[in-house]
This record gives sequence, structure tokens and C-alpha cells, in this order.
Amino acid sequence: MPGTKELLSRTSKHTEQALSAADIAAYLGAVPGWELAGNRITKTYQFKNYYETMAFMNAIAYTIHAEDHHPEITLTYNKCVIQFDTHSVNGGKGGLSENDFICAAKVDAIFQHTFS
Repeated sequence: MPGTKELLSRTSKHTEQALSAADIAAYLGAVPGWELAGNRITKTYQFKNYYETMAFMNAIAYTIHAEDHHPEITLTYNKCVIQFDTHSVNGGKGGLSENDFICAAKVDAIFQHTFS
């Protein structure tokens, strides 16, 4: 399975192929802090204030758009919860693909570079 560096070098592509449970477990090792929640991966980012939370949201917007892989985002005063899944896998029932982990790694990189 790819590590974080390899995920950062990849680009999301349309897929209908879901990852197996074993693959998901391996990919989770490349994105520390992300957790499996049903058919999604999720991570909560904490900030000092609303300004930082919004700055993070704006910082990740370009990457999310460029990857054409859009998460569910919950934004509050000092917290941003991001959940990734792939709607097109499992016959349209949804699940996880490599795209979720590519984007998770890229969102983490933005957070670490700017807010850590």
C-alpha cells in the first residue's frame, strides 16, 4: 500500500472500484488521525478561533476542487470535521476508494503546513 508521500503525489480519478477491508486498514496507516466511520473516513481538526477555522476551509477548497472529490464538511467556531467517501463505488451504494485517502493526505498536508 502507498505511504503518505505516494498518496500526495497521486491524483483522484473516477472509479467504481471500492477498497477491500484489508486495503482500507492499510491505507489508514498512511493517514494518521483519520478514522473509519461506517463507509467513510473522518477526521476532526481543531483551531484557535473562527478565523483559523475559516482559513483552513478556504485553504483546502482549491485542492478539493482540483481533485474533484468533495467531502462532507461540518464547520463550527473552532472545529472542522471532514468526512470522505466515494459515491460511485459498490454499484452506486458508496464506500471507500483510493481517492478518499489521496484527498485525506492532501488535506492533512495543508493543515500541517499552515496550522501546526
